[in-house]
Amino acid sequence: MEELHEGFAVYTDAAGERALRDRFPAASASDVAEGWDDAWRAFHHGVVVGRLWVGPPWEAPPPAVEAVVIDPGRAFGTGAHPTTRLCLELLQEVRPTSILDVGCGSGVLSIAAARLGFAPVVAVDVDPAAVDATLANARTNGLEVPAHRADALADELPETAVVVANIALEAVESLLARVEAPCIITSGYLERDIPAAAGRRRVARRTAGGWAADLLCS
Repeated sequence: MEELHEGFAVYTDAAGERALRDRFPAASASDVAEGWDDAWRAFHHGVVVGRLWVGPPWEAPPPAVEAVVIDPGRAFGTGAHPTTRLCLELLQEVRPTSILDVGCGSGVLSIAAARLGFAPVVAVDVDPAAVDATLANARTNGLEVPAHRADALADELPETAVVVANIALEAVESLLARVEAPCIITSGYLERDIPAAAGRRRVARRTAGGWAADLLCS
């Protein structure tokens, strides 16, 4: 049984250590260096995607790009994951118009769309923490991005000319079957996956690191 737990690390206080030792008598403990909870920041850096820079508030963006400042501690989505970068690339291939961000996470795609001139921009997510993160990150960028909690596969959605959805493949396919936007940017799935999109043509596909994103238009 001890081998099943070998290699696990848990950060806790003295009370937590006692509880762990009661459950796992062979567990060992050591102090962690001061500032360990912020050490991850050294590994998170901004990225440039076309005309956009997406990065954390402790970094300065390079010149001549549109900055999208995202606090990565709030919710999923920092710009670092290939699916986010691929969606950002495809956003820059679409004429700016009204857009809905489904599964907005940290708000990176919504805020990037606003920076690129899309309007109005609306964001939805089933997770209230993601909605709060999107609103907070929008304010950090000096923008107003309406965001609210909604189940995109069940609730009524606003009509927009473009939809962007960086979510799981099954959710993408369900969404494609119920929205009528002329163009949809989809991602969140692997390069080997091809979303079922009856009645839509694949205008563009981007891949990176084994992941894929598609621009599908009617």
